Amino acid sequence: MKPLLVTQGDAAGIGPEIIVRAFERGALAGAVVIGDVDVLRRAGSALTAQIEAPADAAALPPGCLPVLVPPGMPAGLAALPPGCVDARNGAAAARCIEHAVALLQAGAGAALVTAPLHKAALAAAGVAYPGHTEMLQALAGVPGAAPPPVRMMLANAELKVVLVTIHLSLRRALDALSFDAVLQTLRIAHRAAAAWGRPQPRIAVAGLNPHAGEGGLFGSEELDFIAPAVQAARAAGIDARGPYAPDTVFMRARRGEFDLVVAMTHDHGLIPVKYLGVEDGVNVTLGLPFVRTSPDHGTAYDIAGTGRADPASLLAALAMARRLAGAAGADPAAG
Repeated sequence: MKPLLVTQGDAAGIGPEIIVRAFERGALAGAVVIGDVDVLRRAGSALTAQIEAPADAAALPPGCLPVLVPPGMPAGLAALPPGCVDARNGAAAARCIEHAVALLQAGAGAALVTAPLHKAALAAAGVAYPGHTEMLQALAGVPGAAPPPVRMMLANAELKVVLVTIHLSLRRALDALSFDAVLQTLRIAHRAAAAWGRPQPRIAVAGLNPHAGEGGLFGSEELDFIAPAVQAARAAGIDARGPYAPDTVFMRARRGEFDLVVAMTHDHGLIPVKYLGVEDGVNVTLGLPFVRTSPDHGTAYDIAGTGRADPASLLAALAMARRLAGAAGADPAAG
């Protein structure tokens, strides 16, 4: 059985802490952490062993956390203070992701679970990507070819929301919306749902404007390209419906009328899911050639190093990664 690969995220955030807590609860059995040994020890793991390859984890004694240190990691990360932006932590987080993807591409891992990184630390390190999704998309591409189209989905037991645009300012996100972007999102969401046992998911499309534009009174995007994209998806056999008023469509999905909701922008789609609680929410990147999940929260610099970090969302991300990687027909928010 190939191991799950878990990246430590930003060393100054709560990623290492929630990894250690998950390990203490037995949730990292069969997993390998990609990170810094001293950072994990600082987070509270006394029994931490450095390994050279994921397969080496099987030879460790029970109760020992396997940590694979990527080449090129910055030195002295454990001496940096928690809760502070530092370019070295950003560079280390990016290096862990790069190495994890290389291992997955070499067939050495079953799936990827990423602890939170800090976008300001990435930027300080000169990393060209604003977050995990964009970085993973670029790393997963074939050299010389366009990267695969990917989308972010946030899921819990009550809602699954797929986003057309993600880490863009609202002004740039509006410019990025188009017929092609909406239709591509519907195709990706439809294919992903089929992989976990919903071959014909009921997909609701949230409008962009108040009341989904009210027939053009409050904006024309619904008429110009959102509704035409829904119609094109339906013509291709996708059960897409809408666009619906965004202030009520999530409630309808939560009550069971739809299996997925496609939202146009980051906050439009994520606020309803996170309002239900971050404890069991999981971020899934759709469209990658491997499974990737993560907690649905950030680095929580304000509580890093205090011992107050809750591993619940990471536990949910680990469980979902195992289901998606190992069981055809698994619902990513079941259980």
